[in-house]
Order: sequence, then structure tokens, then C-alpha cells
Amino acid sequence: MRLVFAGTPETAVPPLKALLDSSHEVVAVVTRPDAPAGRGRRLAASPVAEVAEAAGIEVLKPVKASDPEFLARLTELEPDCCPVVAYGAILRKEALAIPRLGWVNLHFSLLPAWRGAAPVQHAILAGDEITGAMTFQIEEGLDTGPVFGHLTEPIRPDDTTGSLLERLSVAGARLLADTMDGLEIGGLRAVPQSDEGVSYAAKLTPEAARVDWSAPAMRVDRLCRACTPAPGAWTTLREDRIKLGPVRPAAGGGPLEPGQIKVNRTEVLVGTATHPVALSEVQAPGKKRMRAVDWARGLRLTDADRFV
Repeated sequence: MRLVFAGTPETAVPPLKALLDSSHEVVAVVTRPDAPAGRGRRLAASPVAEVAEAAGIEVLKPVKASDPEFLARLTELEPDCCPVVAYGAILRKEALAIPRLGWVNLHFSLLPAWRGAAPVQHAILAGDEITGAMTFQIEEGLDTGPVFGHLTEPIRPDDTTGSLLERLSVAGARLLADTMDGLEIGGLRAVPQSDEGVSYAAKLTPEAARVDWSAPAMRVDRLCRACTPAPGAWTTLREDRIKLGPVRPAAGGGPLEPGQIKVNRTEVLVGTATHPVALSEVQAPGKKRMRAVDWARGLRLTDADRFV
């Protein structure tokens, strides 16, 4: 089949590469426009754009998927299907109607659970033990279309959004390629989603990533893992915003008040509503990320210092 692939971040790269290695022809790639990146905030192409350009494939970067010029070019390309992975823009009916077999999304949850932009983050935050990936037909509703195929993946106790997304993108790449094969053969049929068990996964904002030390240790652990690598969990100390990596529940740290900091030879403990947690990495304003113990030793903390 003739495919036009739509995707933007690193998560979409393994699925794109799987389709490039398949029997199908990827005639173009659609991705978000270049965006500021790095310390210099210079404009940079998306990871998907970089892979496509290296492969000599046409790259389309519409500001909106409803732009007339983009729709005209998509029509000229005559795609049989448009596979999508984390594209990051809304697709209206004008675009959805162009490919013969529509647009097929690879979504990283077991729908109808966690419809929306941040399914992996919310699965970790909610303490789910199992997640997965699904391919489904895109409709105008939010991740409501009928499902072609799925896979499951356990969520490990130490999983961050980054580590879990990495596994799902690799496993999901094969699922997406198999879905394209099934559509080409013609025997694959989509199954409507259940009306029960619907939940939504809105993008986590920086404000939502602020740690509440009055919450139980389990909640703090899940929040920090869900926000790694983005948007990044954080707290404040002496009015400075401190970014935190994943934490580890530390039941043997002794009683500490919420936000109270205790430094010993091997770890930095912080009190919660239940038992303390041990910090892994910390990033102070204008500094590089470092081990929490190294950060704390150079700070000269006093008994009055608290995370808030």
C-alpha cells in the first residue's frame, strides 16, 4: 500500500522504521513544524522528520492539518492509508476522508482506558499494573474509533514514562506493521470499543507535576515516575524550583514530617504522609542533573529547610 505516515517525537521513530522496512511504500511523512530545542532554543526538526529526510522521503510540516495546501498535497499523494503515532495535531474530516482506508492510530493504552494525549503518564500515575497498545480507526471523536489489534505490556514497579514508552513503541511498531498488512489483504475488521471503562488522559501540565509531600509515599513515587522525563516532577527549597528524578520508597528511614529532608552517607530522604522516599537525581536552577547525595552535601541544609 501507499502510506503517508504522521508522527513527531522519538516514540514514533520505531513504528516509522518498521513501515520503511515493510513491503509497503511510505511516500511521505507528516510531522509538526520545527520547534525550539536545546539550551540555545534553536529551531530543530522533529525526530520523525530527521529519519524521513535521511531516507529521502518527502516531509510535510503543516501548521494545521486543515491547511488547504497540505490537504491538496495529501490528495495528490493518493495514499491508501495514513498510519499515525503521536502526531500531535487534530485531524478534521477533510483530512480523514482523503486516504482510501482512512487514518489508523497506534495508541499506547488499552482503550477505552486513557483516551487522550498522555495515556502512559496516567497509567503510571493511577498505579495500573497492565497497559498496552492498540491500533484503531481514527474518527472525529477523541480516540473513540473501532480497534484493529492490540498488545499488552506489564508496568514494572520502577517504570518511568520514558522507559515504558520505549518498550511500547518498539512492540507497537510490529503491531502497526501487522495492521497495515491486514488492511492490505482485506480480512482485517475493526471492533467497536466498549462503552464501559472509559477514562481520559489529559496532558500533564508543569503545575500538575509539583510534588505534594503531604500525600502518601506511593503517590509521590508514582507522580515522579509518571513525570519522567516530561514535564519533570518538581518541588521548592528556599524559593528555588528543584527538579526531581524518580524516587524510591524507603520504609526504613525513620519518621519524617512531610517535606522534611534527612541526609545520610548514601541517600537523601524526604518525609511524606506515610514513610519517607529516597531521592535519586536532583536538578537545581541553572545546574546539571546530579545525584541527590552530591547535591545535598554541597547545600549545607539546616533543620529549618523543607521541600514545599
